[in-house]
Amino acid sequence: MHRSTIIPDPTSVVDLLQYWLERQVPTTKLAWLNEKRDQIAQASEKALFAAFSAVPRHVGKEDLQLTEADLQMAEKLRTGWLPQCWSVDQISRTLLLLALPHEDAEAYVKSLEKLFAAADVAELVALYQSLPLLPHPERLRKRAIEGLRSNITTVFNAIALHNPYPADYFDQPAWNQMVLKALFVGSPLNLIWGLDQRANPELAQMLRDYAHERWAAKRPIAPQLWRSVAPFANTEILADFEKVLNDPDSVQRQAGALACSQSPLPEAKALLSRFSDLNTLVQSGTLTWQSLH
Repeated sequence: MHRSTIIPDPTSVVDLLQYWLERQVPTTKLAWLNEKRDQIAQASEKALFAAFSAVPRHVGKEDLQLTEADLQMAEKLRTGWLPQCWSVDQISRTLLLLALPHEDAEAYVKSLEKLFAAADVAELVALYQSLPLLPHPERLRKRAIEGLRSNITTVFNAIALHNPYPADYFDQPAWNQMVLKALFVGSPLNLIWGLDQRANPELAQMLRDYAHERWAAKRPIAPQLWRSVAPFANTEILADFEKVLNDPDSVQRQAGALACSQSPLPEAKALLSRFSDLNTLVQSGTLTWQSLH
């Protein structure tokens, strides 16, 4: 197995993906992939479709082994790109997509649409994960929103989690529906990139309504729900925070404390001060949304 010993200056996504593959995939398998990339670069849509399907048989499906330095290089190339959950077949498929000539935006997107239409679940995951790295990302918004309707959680998560594309390109209604569906299917909200930046009053009300429905049905609520509600709290929502602070579940109480601390209402800070143990954790920085699971 060939292993690169020199960490590249991350000047392009293609170079970085190639570098990662060289560390994990035998050179004989990489030779197949590079041959297919060359064929696709000759504007061969047919070669793309055939190779895209065959990738796992030739390079395997091993999880990508990344270091903190690798993740920093990824972030430098594409803000919000979080490839720590990717596998070698997924980045190989991304390289194939990036090999297809894209000067003609309409033709490029048309080829991608054909791939989406014929893709199996694993291929859809790779396609949706790749969205923020592909040429003409703004033209793929409709396709990404369509993908949110999938009843396959892994496909939905490929769009919603560890992916900067929705935060960068979704309009507010699509963003709000994605966050709400993440709750419905049990996907962790803390893995949605841009969750805090894209918070909005309409989403806060949707989440509050959802919380009340869950309470009425005596069902649990994901603690991270209150993260997108807190910045838009009013006196009615303050009553919800008090209810959460008095919940017997410690994680729920911590979520209520964080929500109060991030609310613009002085009354929310006063409410939090009544729970000295939680207030101390918040003030010390020990308790954060990132630490809340």
